[in-house]
Amino acid sequence: MRYVVAVAETRNFTRAAERCFVVQSSLSHRIASLERELGVKLFARSSRRVELTSAGAAFLAGARECLAAADRAAADAAAATGVVRGRLAVGVIVTTAAVDVPELLQRYRAQHPDVRVALRSGRSDELAAAVRSGDLDIAFLGLPESERPSGVETVVLDHDQHVLVVQAGHRLAGASRVTLHEIAAETFVDFVAGTPARAQSDQAFAAAGLVRDVAYEAGVVELITRLIARGLGIALLPSAFIRPLAADDPGLALVPVVDGPHRIEYLAWSRFNPSPATRAMLDVLGVTRERR
Repeated sequence: MRYVVAVAETRNFTRAAERCFVVQSSLSHRIASLERELGVKLFARSSRRVELTSAGAAFLAGARECLAAADRAAADAAAATGVVRGRLAVGVIVTTAAVDVPELLQRYRAQHPDVRVALRSGRSDELAAAVRSGDLDIAFLGLPESERPSGVETVVLDHDQHVLVVQAGHRLAGASRVTLHEIAAETFVDFVAGTPARAQSDQAFAAAGLVRDVAYEAGVVELITRLIARGLGIALLPSAFIRPLAADDPGLALVPVVDGPHRIEYLAWSRFNPSPATRAMLDVLGVTRERR
């Protein structure tokens, strides 16, 4: 099953063999034997391409479930002896600021070196859904004050207010503070419409009865700040996240916004049967057992 998953994910027998630490001939032989046992072809092969057949796609889903169950069983057995093993899937938004994720993982690895950590970045709503479905064990989220993650357990990590980010030579760069009304006529750079990161600013302007022009949308903060530094627009970004970046970028200036957006950063996880690796991470984060 592991060989099939490896080939499906790499679409290459050689790379799959390298991932599984076996020679290619052995991997190919084992998969061919499995296909004979099942009576179906799992892969369509040519000299240049490897693709799952419809039967292979159906087998892959079940194989992944079986492997996950086997890994969980092994992790539970190890945990009974006081050793935490297994895999931890962590979701992180790109503007996480309440937790220094690399430093957290360093502390976690020092205590639990046998756990393999998989990181995934994405939108808060997507990461929360992945926690609910079991695809992620924990996630760091950022949402407007008016929203709260549903279907998952949460702990509030931080409350933060957005600041205005402008080009260093912008007319507002030296202002002590601004209001949404004063900047509504400006050209904006922001996250993609419909995302929680975008909703934080959209809701603030809507509540103030204001309409703004978002001329540029991007999903990467580095691109947003580069557009601002070129004078193409301004943006509202979480202060705890952007302040360290702006301190190292002479092309940017930050201005407090009196009535600007607020956001809440959450840690989210599923209370339903968390793995030993998940419980260990909650311990490192200081989440009390009463909350779990």
